[in-house]
Amino acid sequence: MEELKPEFTKDGSVDLRGRPVVAARTGLLLMNPRARIWTGAGYEAFERMAFYGVASNLVVYLTTQMRQETVPSVRSVNNWTGTVWMTPIAGAYVADAFLGRFWTFTVSSLIYLSGMVLITLAVSLKPLHPQCTAGGDCAPATRQQVAFLYAALYTMAIGAGGTKPNISTFGADQFDDLDAREREIKASFFNWWLFSSFAGGLVAVLVLVYVQEEVGWGVGYTIPTVGLALSLVLFYVGTPFYRHKPVTRSTAAGPARLIGKVLRAAYANRGCPLTGGLHEHDKAWYAAAGKRLLLHTPANFRFLDKAAIRERGACTVTEVEEVKLIAGMIVVWLVTLVPCTIWAQVRRMRVIRERAAHGPHDTVPMSVFWMLPQYVLLGVGDVFNSVGILEFFYDQSPEGMRSLGTTFFTSGLGVGNFLNSLLVTLVDRATGGSGGRRKSWIGDNLNDSHLDYYYVFLLLLTMANMALFVWVAMRYKYKREFLEDNGAMETETEMVAGGKAKADLPCLPDNTTRDRAYILE
Repeated sequence: MEELKPEFTKDGSVDLRGRPVVAARTGLLLMNPRARIWTGAGYEAFERMAFYGVASNLVVYLTTQMRQETVPSVRSVNNWTGTVWMTPIAGAYVADAFLGRFWTFTVSSLIYLSGMVLITLAVSLKPLHPQCTAGGDCAPATRQQVAFLYAALYTMAIGAGGTKPNISTFGADQFDDLDAREREIKASFFNWWLFSSFAGGLVAVLVLVYVQEEVGWGVGYTIPTVGLALSLVLFYVGTPFYRHKPVTRSTAAGPARLIGKVLRAAYANRGCPLTGGLHEHDKAWYAAAGKRLLLHTPANFRFLDKAAIRERGACTVTEVEEVKLIAGMIVVWLVTLVPCTIWAQVRRMRVIRERAAHGPHDTVPMSVFWMLPQYVLLGVGDVFNSVGILEFFYDQSPEGMRSLGTTFFTSGLGVGNFLNSLLVTLVDRATGGSGGRRKSWIGDNLNDSHLDYYYVFLLLLTMANMALFVWVAMRYKYKREFLEDNGAMETETEMVAGGKAKADLPCLPDNTTRDRAYILE
């Protein structure tokens, strides 16, 4: 008799009530998996439009409407932007360890929307921003007005902490890794995701900025706020059809606790030789626990293997491999900080050039097309960089920590903003010393400074970082994950990067005992 194709998803997905889901009845538009891409991507487009609608013109609003000075305004916006990109670390931890992605996103999206509403009120209501007299005299903003605006901005930042890391991973969760058709569609998910993100940012920069300055700040902020609210309504319409990854026993304990457990065990066993077997459960145990078994990588962070020495039995090979993955991603993350810093510097210098020329109405006698090649290359580079980094960190994260894994992408942007401020300060002090007798490379008058020297310094820094990145990439070991699809064994490396052939991988026993020895390779 012909075997019937199983109806349930193979990757352990459940519905909102924790019940196994039928593959043909989940995902928006039921059997059309491509529609699942656009549910979250639609929200991402409107969210990016809202964020860049605020961030792109915030310095202008602070200087022209709140009557603040340019340099403090740029510093404040840099700090706020950095905070927006750093708060996802906390949001991802809450999702992976406690609430799950859907509920963390739900709570955070309401906080995010509340922040947008407060910002819209701050720019629309007269008591909440300075007013000018008939003669054109404008008073500076009061403490209460400044406090209300920044409270609204940081409310938005807190909301972004829970939405940014979870909406992308939740969207990727809608595709079954063990279904060949869905896995193929999932491969293009992050491409469309970043496309929608950049599209939202483009609309904000080209349209919303114009509306804010030419039509009115209230209208310019109301449009993205309403768009964000409508995108949330569209997203929650699909709630009955979404797939969810349950919070497993190990992730419920928290990623930090797992890392601490492995490090303590490795330190306790530091004097033991790695000559015997390693402690591991069999695949039946992992299937019952709703987890995936990770294969041993002996050449990668070998000192951590001592945490799984069988005689001590403190940790399993999979737990050790999960910590190895996090350690490897941290190394890759470190070499992505320089590009993030450079990109933050480009945005910062654009604002300063607009606000701090030699005179308020002075222009540089050169065509804008001289800047076109640089910005085209930076834009193309940013697209490839963002797509590659986001997909890499999602793919290489442990199964139960993928929200936390994607925060390597967002936190890199946040740290890049903070490092950008530090870099500018250090260069300014180093080149403008000698009691002010030397001109700083980055002075108040950019036409009288040495920005050419500064950009040569950034070029050398980028080239050194590129060499370091190539060295790290050549030595990185991809995740080797046991996936059982119609009796065959595959690895995550094989699906993503064309890794080892199946015949080169160790076979796993089919016994049902709780523990087994994993002999060192």
